[in-house]
Amino acid sequence: MTRRQRLETLFAQAAGYIDQQTGGVVPAIQPSTTFVRDENYQLLRDNNIYARDDNDIVRLAEKILATAENADDALVFPTGMAAIAALMRTVPAGETILMQSQIYWGTTKWVREYCDRRDIKLIEQDTSDTAAAVAAIEQASPTIVFVETPSNPWLRITDLQALAEATDRAGGVLAVDSTAAGPAISNPIDLGAHIVMHSGTKSINGHSDVLAGVLAIDDENRALWEHIKVDRHDAGAVIGSFEAYLLIRGMRTLPVRMERMSENAMAVATYLQGHDQVDHVYYPGLESHEAHELAKKQMQNGFGPLLSFTVKGDKQRALDVVGKLNLFKRATSLGGVESLVEHRFTIESTTGIPETLIRLSVGIEHIDDLIADLDSALS
Repeated sequence: MTRRQRLETLFAQAAGYIDQQTGGVVPAIQPSTTFVRDENYQLLRDNNIYARDDNDIVRLAEKILATAENADDALVFPTGMAAIAALMRTVPAGETILMQSQIYWGTTKWVREYCDRRDIKLIEQDTSDTAAAVAAIEQASPTIVFVETPSNPWLRITDLQALAEATDRAGGVLAVDSTAAGPAISNPIDLGAHIVMHSGTKSINGHSDVLAGVLAIDDENRALWEHIKVDRHDAGAVIGSFEAYLLIRGMRTLPVRMERMSENAMAVATYLQGHDQVDHVYYPGLESHEAHELAKKQMQNGFGPLLSFTVKGDKQRALDVVGKLNLFKRATSLGGVESLVEHRFTIESTTGIPETLIRLSVGIEHIDDLIADLDSALS
């Protein structure tokens, strides 16, 4: 699966897919959940028994994603959280997980509760502070180090190479949630990470019409990869043929979508930074971002569609701004072609999120229309 082609070609061509039965250039959907045997009870096709693991269109999605990430192998799950859960369930009771603090609340909540149930020590660490994170890894020797970069909703950047080296010395596995960047912008495995995770629901699909999760690994011979594959099979954490088709359909335009989204997000961030009603803008593409230089090293072709900002005033002022937006839809997600807005304090009021923080997922609309919408809401 070594990547030779540019990402635009890999995705647009669906890794060179041609349907062998019809000659179609669009992946075929086979909805069957089971596959027959001949009169001698031999499989008609050696790798097709039952659709938990045996699904050609799912295999194609996994091949494309593994190739895009320069990974040895990839697995697709029904949601991003299902992928995270399969990874975390490889950690035995009594061992340690080091997880980045103030990341996606769904991850934080599930991992906290899982560690409590399984008597696993959990360390929550701000991994954007490289020296402190490296020291914490060296001291704790965690089985898994789990980070999210850029982080959601703070847009913090973690130095993946530095943490990968520290994790290697500690004998652990560095797993990176790269959802906010995606494989068209960042490839954590190239920077030393061992596993990359995505919520495929977001930018990879890009059309807000399918749930999916992804894990890709640098070395499929790692013991935990076999555990993850068995866990996915036994727990039934698989997606169906139509969902895999939608995922591939979205991936075929991923690079061009992300290029446009990044351009729009950069323009929005620049506009907001100069607005007298905005207190602070969190976007790694801005030179004012504390980790802008590191982000430039780890992200190519833009800085992604996700950004946050705080408005001057109080909670009601933030809600007023959100309520006046028309093009930015008030909805929870990111990475779709349509622009979304979220008042994060309403969603996770107990995590230290400021009442005035507004999160945007910037889509592919015309930038003048997006700026006009924001200008009207902030006025």
